[in-house]
Amino acid sequence: MSRTHSVAGRTLRYDIPATDWEREALPIGNGALGAMVFGGVARERIQLNEKSLWTGGPGSKEGYAHGNWPGPRPDAIAEVRRIIDGDGAMDPEDVARRLGNAAYANTDGIPGFGNYQNFGELVLDVPDAPTSPAGYRRCLDVGRALATVTYVDENEDGTGSGGGGEVRFRREYFASHPAQVVVGRLTADRPGRISFTLSFAAAQEGAVVTAEDGRLLIRGVLADNGLVHEGQVRVLHHGGTRTDGNGRITVTGADSATFVLAAGTDYADGYPEYRGADPHTRVTGLVDRAAARPYEELRSAHIADHRALFDRVRLDIGGRMPDLPTDRLLGSYTGGDSPADRALESLYFAYGRYLLIASSRPGSLPANLQGVWNDSNTPAWCGDYHTNINIQMNYWPAEPTHLAETAQPYQRFIEQLREPGRRTAAEMFGTEGWVVHQNTNSFGFTGVHDWPTSFWMPEANGWLVQQLYEHYLFHQDADFLRTHAYPAMKEAARFWLANLHMDPRDSALVVSPSYSPEQGAFTAGASISQQIVFDLLTNTLEAAELVDDEAGFRSELSAALHSLDPGLRIGSWGQLQEWKADLDDPADTHRHASHLFALHPGRQIERGTAFAEAARVSLTSRGDGGTGWSKAWKINFWARLGDGDHAAKMLTEQLTSSTLPNLWDTHPPFQIDGNFGATAGIAEMLLQSHSRTGVVDVLPALPARWAEAGSYEGLRARGDFTVGASWRRGAPTEIRIASGSGVTAKLRSPLFAVAFHVERSGGGSDDHAVRDGVLVLPTRAGEEYRITAPAV
Repeated sequence: MSRTHSVAGRTLRYDIPATDWEREALPIGNGALGAMVFGGVARERIQLNEKSLWTGGPGSKEGYAHGNWPGPRPDAIAEVRRIIDGDGAMDPEDVARRLGNAAYANTDGIPGFGNYQNFGELVLDVPDAPTSPAGYRRCLDVGRALATVTYVDENEDGTGSGGGGEVRFRREYFASHPAQVVVGRLTADRPGRISFTLSFAAAQEGAVVTAEDGRLLIRGVLADNGLVHEGQVRVLHHGGTRTDGNGRITVTGADSATFVLAAGTDYADGYPEYRGADPHTRVTGLVDRAAARPYEELRSAHIADHRALFDRVRLDIGGRMPDLPTDRLLGSYTGGDSPADRALESLYFAYGRYLLIASSRPGSLPANLQGVWNDSNTPAWCGDYHTNINIQMNYWPAEPTHLAETAQPYQRFIEQLREPGRRTAAEMFGTEGWVVHQNTNSFGFTGVHDWPTSFWMPEANGWLVQQLYEHYLFHQDADFLRTHAYPAMKEAARFWLANLHMDPRDSALVVSPSYSPEQGAFTAGASISQQIVFDLLTNTLEAAELVDDEAGFRSELSAALHSLDPGLRIGSWGQLQEWKADLDDPADTHRHASHLFALHPGRQIERGTAFAEAARVSLTSRGDGGTGWSKAWKINFWARLGDGDHAAKMLTEQLTSSTLPNLWDTHPPFQIDGNFGATAGIAEMLLQSHSRTGVVDVLPALPARWAEAGSYEGLRARGDFTVGASWRRGAPTEIRIASGSGVTAKLRSPLFAVAFHVERSGGGSDDHAVRDGVLVLPTRAGEEYRITAPAV
């Protein structure tokens, strides 16, 4: 599947240093560590995060019980169900008083829940730096995961007295996953010109910073929960001198200098203690091993590691990058027909994939609301993991954009939620299975808090495990299904088999109490609740048959699905109802469109059906506004409906009103889920494979503004296929498909309405047929197939 493509530039570029962390600084990361580069000339700031640095959890001064009720409430849920059965609805405040965690009442926040923390800031003070450097440029190359700062001092003599001629300075930063360090290098094009003082501004009270033998040591213990954290920076220089003292390292007159930084905590992701070894030995080993390697070796290994993931996908939609800083490119973007607009859209897609690689790698916690980047000790929404869409949206691009490895932290996170989730299921519901509600943290918070409109969502367990099954569908990995996905799915399904409630209105099985995020009253059988449980039970039944699980359990699933309200109803004005009763308001423009889960990311609604048309009516009524993540979800909705032009319109909305100058998504404030959701949405416009019929749709929602000519390579489809396509004037000219598992491919494309040719990489041809517009193509594992239209 290797082909050469003309792609727009993949570099974010700015002509002035950053002054605003959220809007302007540039992110690098290796999953566990994140850094934000400001690019100041006289003072460089590199803000740092270590993803396991959290307050709260075990040892917290506020106490911690994973959100479980402080004492038994044997009839609490049953009583709420009785009231809803009788009255039809229940006020969220009343439900929160009965089912929320009374231990949290009248408190500011959620005791013991904690906050994701800022590690601190590495500072480089540069003496005699020019106040107005020439040729300043600050860049982030997302294709190589390198941040750079370059400038020219036009009147530099090494002493600051002038008259020495111009000197070109370059700084380069990256966060290496192979070495588990953040690396920075300072160079100049004349010898002896590198001088700076390096210090560290710790963000945690009581942290101690010392400097000795070219090593900066940052160490502390969080006052809230006793979590030990440590960072080390080693400074290496070629030429010049180095002095240490008072928590600072000063390099003077060097030809070049390099620093390597490692950090860690004594957090471990094991219930119930969530503690492991002191980080000192590990951090020391990481920084010393990195410091012992030549800089170019570290850099080359980092770039190779990044490109092994990033280069799998290429997208050409006719972009041509103009000679403009990225903030000006964004400011001039209209979603029109210009090559510059196409270049920004391509860059935004590439940036989303870059951010996922940078914020989620094996061995780290999953990407949170802000990925890995956070400059506050009290971030918005605690910098946590919201399970009513946000953490799931973070991983929507992982499979379709060929970054499956980035989902490993998510998969492990779900596995680690199961044990505390069993306790919550037993203590709150009195049943088997595992459960989690709307918010969780790094310490297995599976219970509830007290915020009336966002505390209750036990069906989140079903939404979380959906992506485990998706991983199987994309890779056909039977071992992963049997040992990882299916056990979590089965246990979540067990919870719902024990907790579904018979609705007295029609005897259907419903979720009760049920709440549609984040509006309205509590009812029985809100559409999102029913659709998620339908998805869970359907997927679990499919998986049970694949692993040949016990017939009795499969019969239970089949019986429950037969009686389950599917959560799909068409209301009085043609809309897909958000609740079981027809309560929808045509004037409602709420950011959540949760009742469309069945359209995306669910697989319950097929394009061209009456329910798809009802979903279109609902989407049109909700409008094109909303927060960043909401607009990103709407890109996916419209793509699933096959309306590429409206999906592109939502991409325009995302870029023009919900994207910051550094191309981060804003809620506001910054939330990274919108970046990931939009990236997944672009992939959905180009390739879809969600249908339970197994059909792979090539170019299902190509917008008119991309139609003239384009191509993509490396997108993934369920069935373990890697797909590429080329098109001209809106029509596909070539489809390329590589088969990983030898599954029969079912491809839908207008290409098959005319004469076409199939070429197999191994030579010869396999039998194929077109049935109802779908090419049925038997494949062989490891083989590639090229399907072309006749030359025009």
